[in-house]
Amino acid sequence: MRILVVEDEAKLAANVCAGLREVGFCPDHASALADARTLAATVSYEAIVLDLGLPDGNGLDLLRAARRKGSSMGVLALTARTRWRIVLPASTRARMIT
Repeated sequence: MRILVVEDEAKLAANVCAGLREVGFCPDHASALADARTLAATVSYEAIVLDLGLPDGNGLDLLRAARRKGSSMGVLALTARTRWRIVLPASTRARMIT
């Protein structure tokens, strides 16, 4: 399974990728939003490990673009931020509850 790891902290990214390889996944790493966009446009990923706070933008922008294109890949979002306020559309909230 191809997984895109988007993480700007080099040591954390290396550990995540190593752990994924140990259990049989095939991770690619991008340390910035621009690199992640390039990889996502050229490779089909089944899942993404996504840092939300990147040096060149918000990881959610990558996820929004993927969803607009119809991607249903699984996402594990990572952040060091202590406060987040994410407002989901009513249709999304309804699917999460059921």
